[in-house]
Amino acid sequence: MSASEAIAALRRSFAGRMLLPDDAGFDAARAPWNLSIDQHPALVANPRDVDDLRALLVAARETGMPLAVQPGGHGAGSDVTGAILVRMADFDMLDIDTAAGTAVVGAGVRWGRVIEALEGSGWVAPAGSSPVVTVAGYTLGGGHSLFSRTAGLGSDNLRAAWVLRPDGRHERVDDGSDTDFMWALRGAGGVVGIVTALEIDLVPAPAVWGATLVFDVADAEAVLRGVRDLAPIAPPTLNASVTSTRMPDAPQLPEAIRGKSFVTVQLISTAGPADDLLERLRSVAPVQREAVGETSPVTIAAQSGEPTEPTPSRGASAALASLDDDTIDALLSFHRHDDQWPVIGIEFRMLGGALATPRRAGFAGLESAGWLVYALAPLFPGAPVQPGDASLARFREIVAPASAERTVPTFLTPGQTLAGAATGEALARLRAVRERFDPDGLLHHGRLPR
Repeated sequence: MSASEAIAALRRSFAGRMLLPDDAGFDAARAPWNLSIDQHPALVANPRDVDDLRALLVAARETGMPLAVQPGGHGAGSDVTGAILVRMADFDMLDIDTAAGTAVVGAGVRWGRVIEALEGSGWVAPAGSSPVVTVAGYTLGGGHSLFSRTAGLGSDNLRAAWVLRPDGRHERVDDGSDTDFMWALRGAGGVVGIVTALEIDLVPAPAVWGATLVFDVADAEAVLRGVRDLAPIAPPTLNASVTSTRMPDAPQLPEAIRGKSFVTVQLISTAGPADDLLERLRSVAPVQREAVGETSPVTIAAQSGEPTEPTPSRGASAALASLDDDTIDALLSFHRHDDQWPVIGIEFRMLGGALATPRRAGFAGLESAGWLVYALAPLFPGAPVQPGDASLARFREIVAPASAERTVPTFLTPGQTLAGAATGEALARLRAVRERFDPDGLLHHGRLPR
């Protein structure tokens, strides 16, 4: 059977939605969440159920077009040209068991739905700052969350998964049934199987407390040092980040922040107020404004400022082994320099806590890192040259000497491979797992170096 005949047969039997390049809506369907990435799959499929997924496996075998699963469009970064791009929106089950502190979540469910369902329950989700990211994409890629010092990476909270293997078997897998497969799912899930649902741990949070402190940019070094010096004494229930922000003088921005530079510290505790640590930060430099008190993940997500619609974006990140004075001075001096105006923000996330001692073995890990740092430079649609390219390159140069051995896969930027998130030994083990379960390469290799 030719490739065109196989696709025609698939289209006749497919119960879900399927679009080819000549179909209306194909360009919108192929676009990832990050609109700066231009994807060119052979077709886009939204399967309705497991039978549809099995039909896609048959088509992949007959056409030679691998299946590239992007549950909700986030995480695009590898070349999917000629692949079958699979979305998972119809896998939308959600079953929360607050007595057990677990949830079973379909591969198409986004974090916002889980966060809202847990409101007031005494539990929070191990979710990132964006409510529109799918639980599956985030968890299977590692996932650093607002509560990672308390709960570990998102992948650390993966208890079990319902997986369609390339041979057509659909089954529940956990550490007891297949240790190697679960290890691979925790950080590199998409290259070894198609996950249709996940069972995850929830995070106990009897009293969620938060503090947001805004400082003058002139005090940036003192503030960042102050937060850094809290790391050895901060309990695992406390999560902290620092953001150096430099807003453009754009008319669409509110007057309060337009053209302004400032430094923001965010503290989130799952065990009530952290008043002693808060007072230490207040003594570091004058606080321009602050908001302190009880909060919730729903409130935090609403205040995050994360985009809720697809948008072009660009950045660079690194996991740092430590955050020494030289790195602090170099990064903040760089960010204040007039030539580096394209970089709107640099965020520093405190690691340690539960991240230092993962509860479950997985491909993803941040045991050797003390901080995650990320620089964001907006894109200017239509501009022949993007002015932030040189700035992001300079950012990478500054952080390179302090970088840890690996970062978390969800913090890889487009074009980076899993080699940036793993040791050579881990990559070899991942390839062995992939060869065991997908010897014919029906699943797209993703970011796995060839």
